[in-house]
Amino acid sequence: MPPTPLPFDPSGIQLDRKQGLSRQLYQALRERILGGQLGSLVRLPATRDLAEALGVSRNTVVRAYDQLYAEGYLQGRIGDGTYVAELATKGRGKTAKKPVEPPSSVPHSNLLDRLQTQYLPEPRLDAPRAFRVGIPAFDLFPFETWARLQANFWRRPPMASLGYGAAAGDPQLRELIAAYLRNSRGLVCDPAQVIITSGAQQAISLCAQLLVNVGDGVAVENPGYRAAGKAFALAGARLHGVAVDEDGFDSRQLAGLKDCRLAYVTPSHQYPTGVTLSLPRRLQLLEWAAREQAWIVEDDYDGEYRYRGTPLSPLAALDQHGRVLYVGTFSKIAFPGLRLGYLVVPPALTAAFSQVRALGVRHSEIGTQAVMAEFIAAGHFQRHIRRMRRAAQARRDAVLKGWPSEVAGCQPLPAVDAGLHLSVRVASRARELELVEKAAAVGVELNALSDYWLDDSPGSADERAGLVLGFAGVNQAHIAIALAALKKAWRQ
Repeated sequence: MPPTPLPFDPSGIQLDRKQGLSRQLYQALRERILGGQLGSLVRLPATRDLAEALGVSRNTVVRAYDQLYAEGYLQGRIGDGTYVAELATKGRGKTAKKPVEPPSSVPHSNLLDRLQTQYLPEPRLDAPRAFRVGIPAFDLFPFETWARLQANFWRRPPMASLGYGAAAGDPQLRELIAAYLRNSRGLVCDPAQVIITSGAQQAISLCAQLLVNVGDGVAVENPGYRAAGKAFALAGARLHGVAVDEDGFDSRQLAGLKDCRLAYVTPSHQYPTGVTLSLPRRLQLLEWAAREQAWIVEDDYDGEYRYRGTPLSPLAALDQHGRVLYVGTFSKIAFPGLRLGYLVVPPALTAAFSQVRALGVRHSEIGTQAVMAEFIAAGHFQRHIRRMRRAAQARRDAVLKGWPSEVAGCQPLPAVDAGLHLSVRVASRARELELVEKAAAVGVELNALSDYWLDDSPGSADERAGLVLGFAGVNQAHIAIALAALKKAWRQ
């Protein structure tokens, strides 16, 4: 379906009263049609309405329209008014100003230069399918409940909420997040330490902006969440890839990184390997941060999803020296399009993070935060978490049970005790690409584990090969269909 044309806007049409008005109006409309500002099938105002808007006689507009009709720029529809004709695109836009490419000699800022290598690929914009990584069960979200709460808020919004709000976010939501973290994670914090963000990525970017100087070393998991590393690199950091084994981020390697100012980790469910950071490694990491006066950015990725055993306390709950910043998001419980996350900072940093957020966005959109606060306060959030956890576990089981057996060059699937995704090693980079491409050909999404490593990672490309797949985005019926398609595709 072609996009709906925007309505005609007469603003910007300036007519010289000392010259022929109809001729000027004809030329102005013609230029807009040729330049693309007036697209095909845009409906023009009635002659009387346009005359009133421009402060001219109706005859002036009639004569201008007649000339445009005669030359084929306009077309009429009986009983439906006047429209811009469907003109061939070739040759159109000649009168429009084209963007000028800056010459290479024009000096760029260092930030612009770094951005050339620290860009993110466009996300997939279609509906979820098996086995897309990073999405929860959209189909289980209580949209009717959310819509009712949203309607209630906007029916009679508090007048105080309609002005400029607190840069750190809605006070009630921050209080409720602090209470939720205390009850569910054992993380005790003051609501003033909670900064509302537009998702986890903005929280990470704020940390990069405030905590990293150009040239500082930043330790990141390797393989790991590349978008986090790119945020720190964009701030001027030099990335140090730290190995991930069965105990998670190898914090022992930090002793050899003398210039390292910050470590970014996903301890609850490492992205993408899925391992959990062990308690000894957590304590080592905290000792390093206290000793070196360094920072730890703890991304509680998939922290709500634990299927077996008791979850370990977050680093932020174990921190006794104010060195940990805790990143959380509602994307994995609700949906990423909500764009709602939070950052818990040490007390000494609350004013700084509030101020830098104020300078960037002044304050957040109020409706979503207020509705989420009510969603939590009314008990809907906790009920939804329980529902989502049960569904994710059932979908995980469907994948583990139905996965093709003895796929050549692919190790067996691992046990999955947490999170919404899993990873499996593959014998070679060539085999990894083959499996991913054959899956894509039958409409199944798999990520290549090779894409999660830093470019300068040690070892061969074959040692970094594997598959990463999410299991929560579609129900068991769709999972079964996708697994059947994989079995057939991979046998060929």
